[in-house]
Amino acid sequence: MDELAKLLVENPLLTLFLVAGLGYPLGRLKLGGASLGVAAVLFVGLGFGALNPQIKLPEVLQQLGLVMFVYTLGLSSGPGFVAAFKKRGVQASLITFVALITTVGIWFIASRMFGLSPGMTAGGFTGSVTNTAALAAVIELSGNLDPAVGYSITYPMGVIGLMIVMGAFSALLRRKDKLVPPKTPGLTNATFIISNPDVFGESIHDLMAEHSTKVVFGRLRRGDQLLIAESSLVLQQGDLLSAVGSPDSIETLASLLGGLADERLDLDRSQFDYRRYFVSNPDIFGKSLAELQLPQKFDAVVTRISRGDVEFLPEGTTILEPGDRIRVLTHRDNFPVIKRALGDSFKALSEIDILGFGLGICIGLMLGMIEVPLPGGLMFKLGLAGGPLVVSLVLGAVQHTGPIYWGLSFSANLTLRQIGLILFLAGVGVRSGYGFREAMMSSEGLIVLGTGAVATMVTATLFLLISSRVFKVSGATLMGMVAAVHTQPAGLGFAVDQTKSDLPNAGYATVFPIASVGKIILAQVLFQLLR
Repeated sequence: MDELAKLLVENPLLTLFLVAGLGYPLGRLKLGGASLGVAAVLFVGLGFGALNPQIKLPEVLQQLGLVMFVYTLGLSSGPGFVAAFKKRGVQASLITFVALITTVGIWFIASRMFGLSPGMTAGGFTGSVTNTAALAAVIELSGNLDPAVGYSITYPMGVIGLMIVMGAFSALLRRKDKLVPPKTPGLTNATFIISNPDVFGESIHDLMAEHSTKVVFGRLRRGDQLLIAESSLVLQQGDLLSAVGSPDSIETLASLLGGLADERLDLDRSQFDYRRYFVSNPDIFGKSLAELQLPQKFDAVVTRISRGDVEFLPEGTTILEPGDRIRVLTHRDNFPVIKRALGDSFKALSEIDILGFGLGICIGLMLGMIEVPLPGGLMFKLGLAGGPLVVSLVLGAVQHTGPIYWGLSFSANLTLRQIGLILFLAGVGVRSGYGFREAMMSSEGLIVLGTGAVATMVTATLFLLISSRVFKVSGATLMGMVAAVHTQPAGLGFAVDQTKSDLPNAGYATVFPIASVGKIILAQVLFQLLR
Protein backbone atom coordinates (compact mmCIF):
# COMPACT_ATOMS: atom_id res chain seq x y z
CA MET A 1 0.00 0.00 0.00
CA ASP A 2 2.89 2.35 0.71
CA GLU A 3 4.27 1.72 -2.78
CA LEU A 4 0.90 2.55 -4.32
CA ALA A 5 0.68 5.76 -2.29
CA LYS A 6 4.17 6.77 -3.39
CA LEU A 7 3.29 6.10 -7.03
CA LEU A 8 0.16 8.26 -6.78
CA VAL A 9 2.01 11.10 -5.05
CA GLU A 10 4.58 11.24 -7.84
CA ASN A 11 2.09 10.86 -10.72
CA PRO A 12 -0.97 13.13 -10.33
CA LEU A 13 -2.20 12.46 -13.89
CA LEU A 14 -2.15 8.73 -13.21
CA THR A 15 -4.12 9.40 -10.04
CA LEU A 16 -6.69 11.45 -11.97
CA PHE A 17 -7.39 8.82 -14.59
CA LEU A 18 -7.34 6.00 -12.08
CA VAL A 19 -9.94 7.76 -9.94
CA ALA A 20 -12.10 8.63 -12.96
CA GLY A 21 -11.70 5.20 -14.55
CA LEU A 22 -12.80 3.37 -11.41
CA GLY A 23 -15.39 5.88 -10.18
CA TYR A 24 -17.45 6.30 -13.31
CA PRO A 25 -18.45 2.64 -13.81
CA LEU A 26 -18.89 2.21 -10.05
CA GLY A 27 -21.45 5.03 -10.09
CA ARG A 28 -23.58 3.15 -12.62
CA LEU A 29 -24.14 0.21 -10.27
CA LYS A 30 -27.71 0.25 -8.93
CA LEU A 31 -28.70 -0.56 -5.38
CA GLY A 32 -32.43 -0.66 -4.77
CA GLY A 33 -33.06 1.14 -8.06
CA ALA A 34 -30.74 4.05 -7.21
CA SER A 35 -27.12 4.78 -8.03
CA LEU A 36 -24.52 7.40 -7.11
CA GLY A 37 -23.91 8.30 -10.74
CA VAL A 38 -20.82 10.33 -11.50
CA ALA A 39 -20.62 11.34 -7.82
CA ALA A 40 -18.98 7.95 -7.23
CA VAL A 41 -15.82 9.56 -8.61
CA LEU A 42 -15.76 11.70 -5.45
CA PHE A 43 -15.81 8.65 -3.18
CA VAL A 44 -13.15 6.78 -5.13
CA GLY A 45 -11.04 9.94 -4.85
CA LEU A 46 -11.66 9.99 -1.11
CA GLY A 47 -10.44 6.40 -0.90
CA PHE A 48 -7.18 7.08 -2.70
CA GLY A 49 -6.65 10.41 -0.94
CA ALA A 50 -7.05 8.70 2.44
CA LEU A 51 -3.89 6.66 1.77
CA ASN A 52 -1.53 9.59 2.16
CA PRO A 53 -2.00 13.33 2.87
CA GLN A 54 0.44 14.14 0.04
CA ILE A 55 -1.75 12.55 -2.68
CA LYS A 56 -3.28 15.55 -4.45
CA LEU A 57 -4.32 16.75 -7.88
CA PRO A 58 -3.39 20.23 -9.15
CA GLU A 59 -6.03 22.69 -7.96
CA VAL A 60 -6.34 24.23 -11.43
CA LEU A 61 -7.78 20.94 -12.73
CA GLN A 62 -10.49 21.10 -10.09
CA GLN A 63 -11.29 24.73 -10.97
CA LEU A 64 -11.31 24.02 -14.71
CA GLY A 65 -13.69 21.12 -14.20
CA LEU A 66 -16.06 23.20 -12.10
CA VAL A 67 -16.25 26.05 -14.61
CA MET A 68 -16.83 23.68 -17.55
CA PHE A 69 -19.56 21.84 -15.64
CA VAL A 70 -21.64 24.81 -14.48
CA TYR A 71 -21.25 26.73 -17.74
CA THR A 72 -22.40 23.90 -20.00
CA LEU A 73 -25.19 23.05 -17.56
CA GLY A 74 -26.46 26.63 -17.73
CA LEU A 75 -26.33 26.71 -21.54
CA SER A 76 -28.51 23.62 -21.80
CA SER A 77 -30.94 24.76 -19.08
CA GLY A 78 -31.34 28.37 -20.25
CA PRO A 79 -34.12 28.02 -22.85
CA GLY A 80 -36.17 25.60 -20.75
CA PHE A 81 -35.67 27.69 -17.64
CA VAL A 82 -37.07 30.86 -19.24
CA ALA A 83 -40.12 29.03 -20.63
CA ALA A 84 -40.83 27.19 -17.39
CA PHE A 85 -40.18 30.23 -15.20
CA LYS A 86 -42.87 32.23 -17.00
CA LYS A 87 -45.37 29.51 -16.12
CA ARG A 88 -44.64 28.79 -12.47
CA GLY A 89 -41.40 30.57 -11.65
CA VAL A 90 -42.60 32.80 -8.81
CA GLN A 91 -44.24 29.91 -6.98
CA ALA A 92 -41.23 27.64 -7.53
CA SER A 93 -38.81 30.31 -6.30
CA LEU A 94 -40.83 30.96 -3.15
CA ILE A 95 -41.17 27.29 -2.18
CA THR A 96 -37.54 26.55 -3.00
CA PHE A 97 -36.18 29.30 -0.81
CA VAL A 98 -38.50 28.40 2.08
CA ALA A 99 -37.20 24.81 1.96
CA LEU A 100 -33.54 25.84 1.61
CA ILE A 101 -33.67 28.46 4.37
CA THR A 102 -35.19 25.82 6.64
CA THR A 103 -32.25 23.57 5.83
CA VAL A 104 -29.78 26.36 6.59
CA GLY A 105 -31.55 26.84 9.92
CA ILE A 106 -31.11 23.16 10.79
CA TRP A 107 -27.38 23.34 10.08
CA PHE A 108 -26.95 26.63 11.95
CA ILE A 109 -28.60 25.17 15.06
CA ALA A 110 -26.52 21.96 14.82
CA SER A 111 -23.32 23.99 14.50
CA ARG A 112 -24.11 26.01 17.62
CA MET A 113 -25.24 22.98 19.61
CA PHE A 114 -22.34 20.66 18.77
CA GLY A 115 -19.56 23.14 18.03
CA LEU A 116 -19.12 22.21 14.37
CA SER A 117 -16.58 24.26 12.41
CA PRO A 118 -17.93 26.78 9.84
CA GLY A 119 -16.34 24.89 6.95
CA MET A 120 -17.64 21.50 8.06
CA THR A 121 -21.12 22.96 8.61
CA ALA A 122 -21.33 24.75 5.26
CA GLY A 123 -19.91 21.71 3.47
CA GLY A 124 -22.40 19.47 5.24
CA PHE A 125 -25.19 21.76 4.05
CA THR A 126 -24.05 21.49 0.41
CA GLY A 127 -23.82 17.70 0.71
CA SER A 128 -27.24 17.32 2.28
CA VAL A 129 -28.72 19.15 -0.73
CA THR A 130 -26.18 17.51 -3.10
CA ASN A 131 -24.86 20.61 -4.82
CA THR A 132 -21.25 20.60 -6.02
CA ALA A 133 -21.35 24.20 -7.27
CA ALA A 134 -22.24 25.45 -3.78
CA LEU A 135 -19.46 23.29 -2.35
CA ALA A 136 -16.96 24.89 -4.71
CA ALA A 137 -18.10 28.36 -3.67
CA VAL A 138 -17.57 27.56 0.01
CA ILE A 139 -14.16 25.95 -0.62
CA GLU A 140 -13.11 29.11 -2.45
CA LEU A 141 -14.40 31.31 0.36
CA SER A 142 -12.91 29.27 3.21
CA GLY A 143 -9.53 28.63 1.63
CA ASN A 144 -9.39 25.06 2.98
CA LEU A 145 -10.96 21.64 2.34
CA ASP A 146 -13.09 21.35 5.50
CA PRO A 147 -16.24 21.94 3.41
CA ALA A 148 -15.31 19.04 1.11
CA VAL A 149 -15.07 16.73 4.11
CA GLY A 150 -18.52 17.78 5.32
CA TYR A 151 -19.88 17.38 1.82
CA SER A 152 -18.47 13.88 1.40
CA ILE A 153 -19.97 12.76 4.72
CA THR A 154 -23.51 14.00 3.99
CA TYR A 155 -23.72 13.46 0.23
CA PRO A 156 -24.64 9.72 0.32
CA MET A 157 -27.57 10.38 2.66
CA GLY A 158 -28.46 13.36 0.47
CA VAL A 159 -29.11 10.89 -2.33
CA ILE A 160 -30.61 8.10 -0.25
CA GLY A 161 -32.78 10.38 1.90
CA LEU A 162 -34.22 12.08 -1.17
CA MET A 163 -35.07 8.69 -2.68
CA ILE A 164 -36.84 7.63 0.52
CA VAL A 165 -39.03 10.74 0.61
CA MET A 166 -39.75 10.63 -3.14
CA GLY A 167 -40.58 6.92 -2.93
CA ALA A 168 -43.08 7.49 -0.14
CA PHE A 169 -44.63 10.44 -1.97
CA SER A 170 -44.94 8.54 -5.27
CA ALA A 171 -46.54 5.58 -3.47
CA LEU A 172 -49.13 7.92 -1.93
CA LEU A 173 -49.91 9.55 -5.29
CA ARG A 174 -50.10 6.17 -7.01
CA ARG A 175 -52.75 5.01 -4.55
CA LYS A 176 -54.74 8.13 -5.40
CA ASP A 177 -54.10 7.61 -9.13
CA LYS A 178 -52.46 11.06 -9.36
CA LEU A 179 -48.88 10.15 -10.23
CA VAL A 180 -48.71 8.82 -13.78
CA PRO A 181 -50.25 11.18 -16.38
CA PRO A 182 -51.87 9.92 -19.59
CA LYS A 183 -49.30 8.98 -22.19
CA THR A 184 -48.76 11.52 -24.94
CA PRO A 185 -49.46 9.85 -28.30
CA GLY A 186 -46.83 9.96 -31.02
CA LEU A 187 -47.11 11.54 -34.45
CA THR A 188 -48.94 9.84 -37.28
CA ASN A 189 -49.55 10.45 -41.01
CA ALA A 190 -52.96 10.72 -42.64
CA THR A 191 -54.53 11.78 -45.95
CA PHE A 192 -57.81 13.73 -46.01
CA ILE A 193 -60.35 14.15 -48.80
CA ILE A 194 -61.77 17.67 -49.04
CA SER A 195 -65.55 17.08 -49.14
CA ASN A 196 -66.95 19.53 -46.57
CA PRO A 197 -68.48 22.52 -48.44
CA ASP A 198 -67.69 24.78 -45.48
CA VAL A 199 -63.97 24.66 -46.29
CA PHE A 200 -64.20 25.02 -50.09
CA GLY A 201 -62.37 28.18 -51.16
CA GLU A 202 -60.49 28.59 -47.87
CA SER A 203 -56.71 28.75 -47.85
CA ILE A 204 -54.74 26.41 -45.62
CA HIS A 205 -53.48 29.43 -43.69
CA ASP A 206 -56.98 30.78 -42.98
CA LEU A 207 -58.24 27.33 -42.09
CA MET A 208 -55.53 26.77 -39.48
CA ALA A 209 -55.90 30.31 -38.13
CA GLU A 210 -59.60 29.69 -37.54
CA HIS A 211 -59.15 26.22 -36.05
CA SER A 212 -56.32 25.61 -33.57
CA THR A 213 -55.65 21.99 -34.50
CA LYS A 214 -51.89 21.41 -34.56
CA VAL A 215 -50.79 19.52 -37.67
CA VAL A 216 -48.25 20.01 -40.45
CA PHE A 217 -49.43 19.58 -44.04
CA GLY A 218 -47.23 17.85 -46.61
CA ARG A 219 -48.65 17.11 -50.08
CA LEU A 220 -51.82 18.15 -51.92
CA ARG A 221 -53.16 16.30 -54.96
CA ARG A 222 -55.59 18.02 -57.29
CA GLY A 223 -56.51 15.75 -60.19
CA ASP A 224 -53.23 14.64 -61.74
CA GLN A 225 -51.29 17.50 -60.15
CA LEU A 226 -49.22 16.93 -57.00
CA LEU A 227 -48.15 20.01 -55.00
CA ILE A 228 -46.39 20.93 -51.78
CA ALA A 229 -49.13 22.02 -49.37
CA GLU A 230 -48.09 25.63 -48.85
CA SER A 231 -50.17 27.82 -46.56
CA SER A 232 -51.39 29.99 -49.47
CA LEU A 233 -53.07 27.09 -51.34
CA VAL A 234 -56.87 27.32 -51.57
CA LEU A 235 -58.77 24.10 -50.90
CA GLN A 236 -61.14 22.75 -53.55
CA GLN A 237 -63.65 19.92 -53.58
CA GLY A 238 -62.03 16.54 -54.17
CA ASP A 239 -58.51 17.61 -53.14
CA LEU A 240 -56.41 15.06 -51.28
CA LEU A 241 -54.34 16.57 -48.48
CA SER A 242 -51.69 14.79 -46.37
CA ALA A 243 -50.75 15.85 -42.84
CA VAL A 244 -48.71 14.84 -39.78
CA GLY A 245 -50.04 15.21 -36.26
CA SER A 246 -51.23 13.49 -33.10
CA PRO A 247 -54.07 10.95 -33.43
CA ASP A 248 -56.50 13.37 -31.73
CA SER A 249 -55.55 16.21 -34.09
CA ILE A 250 -55.92 13.95 -37.11
CA GLU A 251 -59.37 12.84 -35.96
CA THR A 252 -60.50 16.44 -35.39
CA LEU A 253 -59.22 17.55 -38.78
CA ALA A 254 -60.88 14.62 -40.55
CA SER A 255 -64.30 15.70 -39.33
CA LEU A 256 -63.56 19.29 -40.36
CA LEU A 257 -62.31 18.59 -43.89
CA GLY A 258 -64.68 15.79 -44.81
CA GLY A 259 -63.00 12.51 -43.86
CA LEU A 260 -60.00 10.27 -44.39
CA ALA A 261 -59.06 9.09 -47.87
CA ASP A 262 -58.19 5.50 -48.76
CA GLU A 263 -55.01 6.64 -50.49
CA ARG A 264 -51.84 7.54 -48.53
CA LEU A 265 -50.17 10.54 -50.19
CA ASP A 266 -47.24 10.35 -47.77
CA LEU A 267 -46.23 7.07 -49.42
CA ASP A 268 -46.16 8.65 -52.89
CA ARG A 269 -42.51 9.54 -53.55
CA SER A 270 -42.79 9.84 -57.33
CA GLN A 271 -42.50 13.65 -57.49
CA PHE A 272 -41.71 14.68 -53.92
CA ASP A 273 -39.47 12.90 -51.48
CA TYR A 274 -38.15 13.54 -48.00
CA ARG A 275 -34.77 13.48 -46.28
CA ARG A 276 -33.65 13.95 -42.69
CA TYR A 277 -30.89 16.52 -42.17
CA PHE A 278 -28.78 17.43 -39.16
CA VAL A 279 -28.69 21.14 -38.36
CA SER A 280 -24.95 21.83 -38.29
CA ASN A 281 -24.60 25.15 -40.15
CA PRO A 282 -23.62 27.81 -37.56
CA ASP A 283 -25.29 30.51 -39.65
CA ILE A 284 -28.75 29.16 -38.79
CA PHE A 285 -28.21 28.26 -35.13
CA GLY A 286 -30.71 30.15 -33.00
CA LYS A 287 -32.87 31.17 -35.96
CA SER A 288 -36.53 30.35 -36.24
CA LEU A 289 -37.79 27.94 -38.86
CA ALA A 290 -39.74 30.76 -40.52
CA GLU A 291 -36.52 32.73 -41.05
CA LEU A 292 -35.14 29.95 -43.27
CA GLN A 293 -38.00 30.49 -45.76
CA LEU A 294 -37.77 26.91 -47.05
CA PRO A 295 -41.20 26.97 -48.78
CA GLN A 296 -40.41 30.21 -50.59
CA LYS A 297 -36.82 29.39 -51.57
CA PHE A 298 -36.93 25.65 -52.22
CA ASP A 299 -40.62 24.69 -52.43
CA ALA A 300 -39.99 22.57 -49.33
CA VAL A 301 -41.77 21.96 -46.04
CA VAL A 302 -40.46 20.66 -42.71
CA THR A 303 -42.81 17.98 -41.38
CA ARG A 304 -41.03 16.79 -38.22
CA ILE A 305 -38.15 17.76 -35.93
CA SER A 306 -36.21 15.43 -33.63
CA ARG A 307 -34.23 16.88 -30.73
CA GLY A 308 -32.42 14.31 -28.66
CA ASP A 309 -34.90 11.45 -28.29
CA VAL A 310 -38.00 13.65 -28.71
CA GLU A 311 -39.87 14.12 -31.99
CA PHE A 312 -42.29 17.03 -32.35
CA LEU A 313 -44.20 19.09 -34.91
CA PRO A 314 -42.39 22.16 -36.24
CA GLU A 315 -43.84 25.66 -36.09
CA GLY A 316 -42.67 28.87 -37.68
CA THR A 317 -41.43 30.06 -34.29
CA THR A 318 -39.43 26.88 -33.58
CA ILE A 319 -35.81 27.85 -32.85
CA LEU A 320 -33.22 25.61 -34.49
CA GLU A 321 -30.47 24.19 -32.31
CA PRO A 322 -27.28 22.43 -33.36
CA GLY A 323 -27.90 18.71 -33.70
CA ASP A 324 -31.61 19.00 -34.51
CA ARG A 325 -32.74 16.46 -37.10
CA ILE A 326 -35.37 17.89 -39.40
CA ARG A 327 -37.41 16.01 -41.96
CA VAL A 328 -37.79 18.01 -45.18
CA LEU A 329 -40.28 17.25 -47.97
CA THR A 330 -39.37 18.64 -51.41
CA HIS A 331 -38.30 17.80 -54.98
CA ARG A 332 -35.30 15.48 -55.13
CA ASP A 333 -33.45 18.12 -57.18
CA ASN A 334 -33.51 20.38 -54.10
CA PHE A 335 -31.76 17.92 -51.78
CA PRO A 336 -28.18 19.16 -52.42
CA VAL A 337 -28.95 22.85 -51.92
CA ILE A 338 -31.01 22.19 -48.76
CA LYS A 339 -28.17 20.07 -47.41
CA ARG A 340 -25.78 22.99 -47.90
CA ALA A 341 -28.19 25.34 -46.17
CA LEU A 342 -28.65 23.10 -43.12
CA GLY A 343 -25.15 21.62 -42.94
CA ASP A 344 -25.94 17.95 -42.27
CA SER A 345 -22.41 17.29 -40.97
CA PHE A 346 -21.56 15.00 -38.03
CA LYS A 347 -18.06 16.47 -37.93
CA ALA A 348 -19.30 20.05 -37.60
CA LEU A 349 -21.60 19.05 -34.71
CA SER A 350 -18.65 17.71 -32.74
CA GLU A 351 -16.70 20.96 -33.08
CA ILE A 352 -16.90 23.81 -30.58
CA ASP A 353 -17.07 27.52 -31.37
CA ILE A 354 -14.13 28.51 -29.19
CA LEU A 355 -14.89 32.23 -29.57
CA GLY A 356 -18.36 31.98 -28.07
CA PHE A 357 -17.39 29.31 -25.53
CA GLY A 358 -14.30 31.14 -24.29
CA LEU A 359 -15.88 34.59 -24.26
CA GLY A 360 -18.92 33.37 -22.36
CA ILE A 361 -16.77 31.75 -19.67
CA CYS A 362 -14.65 34.92 -19.38
CA ILE A 363 -17.78 36.99 -18.77
CA GLY A 364 -18.94 34.47 -16.18
CA LEU A 365 -15.61 34.47 -14.36
CA MET A 366 -15.55 38.27 -14.20
CA LEU A 367 -19.12 38.34 -12.86
CA GLY A 368 -18.10 35.82 -10.22
CA MET A 369 -15.32 38.14 -8.99
CA ILE A 370 -17.69 40.99 -8.14
CA GLU A 371 -18.20 41.33 -4.37
CA VAL A 372 -21.63 42.39 -3.14
CA PRO A 373 -22.02 43.72 0.44
CA LEU A 374 -24.70 42.09 2.58
CA PRO A 375 -26.30 43.31 5.83
CA GLY A 376 -24.11 42.79 8.88
CA GLY A 377 -20.87 43.53 7.11
CA LEU A 378 -20.90 40.27 5.13
CA MET A 379 -19.60 40.09 1.59
CA PHE A 380 -21.01 37.84 -1.12
CA LYS A 381 -19.77 36.89 -4.57
CA LEU A 382 -20.93 34.29 -7.07
CA GLY A 383 -17.41 32.93 -7.47
CA LEU A 384 -16.18 30.31 -9.92
CA ALA A 385 -19.44 28.39 -9.70
CA GLY A 386 -22.14 31.05 -9.63
CA GLY A 387 -20.73 33.55 -12.14
CA PRO A 388 -20.45 31.17 -15.11
CA LEU A 389 -23.79 29.56 -14.18
CA VAL A 390 -25.75 32.82 -14.19
CA VAL A 391 -24.11 34.04 -17.41
CA SER A 392 -24.66 30.73 -19.20
CA LEU A 393 -28.36 30.70 -18.24
CA VAL A 394 -28.76 34.11 -19.86
CA LEU A 395 -26.67 33.22 -22.92
CA GLY A 396 -28.45 29.89 -23.30
CA ALA A 397 -31.77 31.75 -23.48
CA VAL A 398 -30.45 34.53 -25.76
CA GLN A 399 -28.51 32.08 -27.99
CA HIS A 400 -27.33 34.69 -30.52
CA THR A 401 -25.55 38.02 -30.09
CA GLY A 402 -24.76 39.34 -33.55
CA PRO A 403 -22.48 36.81 -35.25
CA ILE A 404 -21.76 34.93 -31.99
CA TYR A 405 -23.76 31.80 -31.22
CA TRP A 406 -23.39 30.95 -27.54
CA GLY A 407 -24.82 27.44 -27.54
CA LEU A 408 -23.28 24.02 -28.10
CA SER A 409 -24.57 20.92 -29.81
CA PHE A 410 -26.25 18.43 -27.51
CA SER A 411 -23.40 15.92 -27.79
CA ALA A 412 -20.63 18.50 -27.30
CA ASN A 413 -22.41 20.03 -24.30
CA LEU A 414 -22.96 16.66 -22.65
CA THR A 415 -19.34 15.60 -23.19
CA LEU A 416 -17.84 18.81 -21.79
CA ARG A 417 -20.24 18.76 -18.85
CA GLN A 418 -19.33 15.19 -17.99
CA ILE A 419 -15.58 15.81 -18.27
CA GLY A 420 -15.87 18.96 -16.17
CA LEU A 421 -17.79 17.26 -13.38
CA ILE A 422 -15.36 14.33 -13.29
CA LEU A 423 -12.37 16.69 -13.04
CA PHE A 424 -13.98 18.61 -10.22
CA LEU A 425 -15.13 15.60 -8.20
CA ALA A 426 -11.82 13.78 -8.65
CA GLY A 427 -9.88 16.85 -7.51
CA VAL A 428 -12.06 17.48 -4.47
CA GLY A 429 -12.14 13.80 -3.49
CA VAL A 430 -8.40 13.21 -3.67
CA ARG A 431 -7.49 16.47 -1.94
CA SER A 432 -9.92 15.92 0.96
CA GLY A 433 -9.56 12.14 1.32
CA TYR A 434 -7.16 12.16 4.27
CA GLY A 435 -9.22 14.75 6.14
CA PHE A 436 -12.37 12.69 5.50
CA ARG A 437 -10.78 9.61 7.05
CA GLU A 438 -9.82 11.55 10.15
CA ALA A 439 -13.29 13.12 10.46
CA MET A 440 -15.18 9.81 10.24
CA MET A 441 -13.15 8.50 13.15
CA SER A 442 -14.38 11.35 15.34
CA SER A 443 -17.68 12.19 17.02
CA GLU A 444 -17.91 15.31 14.83
CA GLY A 445 -18.21 13.18 11.69
CA LEU A 446 -21.12 11.20 13.13
CA ILE A 447 -22.89 14.41 14.15
CA VAL A 448 -22.49 15.81 10.64
CA LEU A 449 -23.84 12.57 9.16
CA GLY A 450 -26.96 12.63 11.37
CA THR A 451 -27.60 16.31 10.76
CA GLY A 452 -27.31 15.76 7.01
CA ALA A 453 -29.91 12.97 7.08
CA VAL A 454 -32.40 15.16 8.97
CA ALA A 455 -31.76 18.19 6.73
CA THR A 456 -32.19 16.25 3.49
CA MET A 457 -35.47 14.62 4.43
CA VAL A 458 -36.95 17.76 6.00
CA THR A 459 -36.12 19.82 2.90
CA ALA A 460 -37.71 17.34 0.50
CA THR A 461 -40.79 16.76 2.67
CA LEU A 462 -41.41 20.47 3.24
CA PHE A 463 -41.12 21.25 -0.47
CA LEU A 464 -43.51 18.46 -1.45
CA LEU A 465 -46.12 19.41 1.16
CA ILE A 466 -46.18 23.12 0.30
CA SER A 467 -46.17 22.55 -3.46
CA SER A 468 -48.91 19.92 -3.47
CA ARG A 469 -51.19 21.31 -0.75
CA VAL A 470 -50.86 25.08 -1.23
CA PHE A 471 -49.98 25.53 -4.92
CA LYS A 472 -51.60 22.32 -6.24
CA VAL A 473 -48.66 21.34 -8.47
CA SER A 474 -49.32 18.06 -10.31
CA GLY A 475 -47.59 14.91 -9.05
CA ALA A 476 -45.34 14.14 -12.02
CA THR A 477 -44.12 17.73 -12.36
CA LEU A 478 -43.61 18.01 -8.62
CA MET A 479 -41.40 14.90 -8.58
CA GLY A 480 -39.04 16.62 -11.00
CA MET A 481 -39.14 19.85 -9.03
CA VAL A 482 -38.14 18.25 -5.74
CA ALA A 483 -35.25 16.48 -7.50
CA ALA A 484 -34.11 19.91 -8.72
CA VAL A 485 -34.30 21.40 -5.22
CA HIS A 486 -31.56 18.90 -4.39
CA THR A 487 -30.00 19.44 -7.87
CA GLN A 488 -29.94 15.66 -8.02
CA PRO A 489 -29.86 13.93 -11.45
CA ALA A 490 -30.38 10.57 -9.73
CA GLY A 491 -33.60 11.93 -8.26
CA LEU A 492 -34.74 13.13 -11.68
CA GLY A 493 -34.06 9.71 -13.15
CA PHE A 494 -36.09 8.15 -10.35
CA ALA A 495 -38.97 10.57 -11.01
CA VAL A 496 -39.01 9.85 -14.75
CA ASP A 497 -38.94 6.11 -14.05
CA GLN A 498 -41.81 6.36 -11.56
CA THR A 499 -44.08 8.54 -13.73
CA LYS A 500 -43.16 7.08 -17.15
CA SER A 501 -43.37 10.59 -18.63
CA ASP A 502 -41.28 13.67 -19.46
CA LEU A 503 -43.21 15.97 -17.10
CA PRO A 504 -40.57 15.68 -14.34
CA ASN A 505 -38.03 17.15 -16.79
CA ALA A 506 -40.14 20.30 -17.13
CA GLY A 507 -40.38 20.63 -13.35
CA TYR A 508 -36.65 20.06 -12.99
CA ALA A 509 -35.85 22.80 -15.54
CA THR A 510 -38.04 25.27 -13.63
CA VAL A 511 -36.38 24.84 -10.26
CA PHE A 512 -32.81 23.76 -11.02
CA PRO A 513 -31.30 27.21 -11.80
CA ILE A 514 -33.16 28.83 -8.89
CA ALA A 515 -32.01 26.14 -6.49
CA SER A 516 -28.43 26.18 -7.77
CA VAL A 517 -27.98 29.93 -7.39
CA GLY A 518 -29.85 29.90 -4.08
CA LYS A 519 -27.59 27.21 -2.61
CA ILE A 520 -24.45 29.01 -3.76
CA ILE A 521 -25.63 32.15 -1.95
CA LEU A 522 -26.95 30.44 1.19
CA ALA A 523 -23.89 28.21 1.63
CA GLN A 524 -21.66 31.29 1.70
CA VAL A 525 -24.04 33.16 4.00
CA LEU A 526 -24.07 30.21 6.41
CA PHE A 527 -20.28 30.08 6.44
CA GLN A 528 -19.98 33.83 7.04
CA LEU A 529 -22.52 33.76 9.87
CA LEU A 530 -20.62 31.02 11.68
CA ARG A 531 -17.11 32.34 11.11
